[in-house]
Amino acid sequence: MKFIDLRSDTVTMPTDKMREEMFKAVVGDDVYGDDPTIVELEEYAAKLVGKEAALFVPSGTFGNQLALLTHCKRGDEVILGDDCHIVAHEVGGASVIAGVQLRTLQSNKGILNPEEIKSKIREEDIHYPETGLICIENAHSNGRVIPLENMELIYKIGQEHNIPVHLDGARIFNAATNLGVDVKEVTKNCDSVMFCLSKGLCAPVGSILAGTKEFIDRARKGRKLMGGGLRQAGFLGAAGLISLKEMTKRLEEDHQNALLLGEKLSKIPGIEVNFEDIHINMVFFNIKNTGYNIENLVDILYSKGIKINPPENGVMRFVTHYWITKEKISYVVNTLEEVLSK
Repeated sequence: MKFIDLRSDTVTMPTDKMREEMFKAVVGDDVYGDDPTIVELEEYAAKLVGKEAALFVPSGTFGNQLALLTHCKRGDEVILGDDCHIVAHEVGGASVIAGVQLRTLQSNKGILNPEEIKSKIREEDIHYPETGLICIENAHSNGRVIPLENMELIYKIGQEHNIPVHLDGARIFNAATNLGVDVKEVTKNCDSVMFCLSKGLCAPVGSILAGTKEFIDRARKGRKLMGGGLRQAGFLGAAGLISLKEMTKRLEEDHQNALLLGEKLSKIPGIEVNFEDIHINMVFFNIKNTGYNIENLVDILYSKGIKINPPENGVMRFVTHYWITKEKISYVVNTLEEVLSK
């Protein structure tokens, strides 16, 4: 059975062109710096986001945790939102890998209060840890895009206090698409940025960490320490190049399909769609007063060729991507309506 997979945009399979380029890729040992395809990918990626250098890493979580390891000393404190990916979905890696503590702030759907950040920066005191890093996320994993003005204010605070700012930009091209700006307008408000090649861009594996040349030189050694020094990685890099050169240009289609999906879902009795949170390719919704046990929904829809995640804190999330067409959206909505009506 061929499934319609709405669990995430991480489920995207390589396109035929990617598979062809992966097959033909010229490769070498990347730990020695000998893989020409990875070199091309890193140089292109750095230029694309306006940074001096970039580094190919196995995953987004790897890239974020490598950034913490590279920016911070053990025992440093990192200021970030309590609902961000680094806190909520990276298995507590900050304490295990970088040996830092996280000072979380309550966010307003991903937006952090610059004045509160400023108030949490540690003064010099024998009892205090040092504030080693500020982290922001855009697009946020809650599906919302953070205003550039907010990022700019936070970055200015970091510069004033000589504290670097790291941007978790896993879906940064979705953010730029939503804002209608070049991606450099987003990345200019940070010292380092991580972005994924495998979230909605169809590459099978990999993310990029970008920043100054000095930062990336240190991160390269940290990547080796963390087990991320790959050998003939160009087979993966070939797909990543297509992700950045081509797939980033079609994300508006995914955003429009998310709106279409939200509109269709909202017409089903008992479904409440959070339209204000549809900024990119994610649709969050609640199922209420239907008398249906939504815990059974995953298995029922799976039997009908649809893969979804169970609710998180009572909220469902469907994600559109390259392989989700308007025809598939209609099938999903019709099937869900039929299931809930029973």
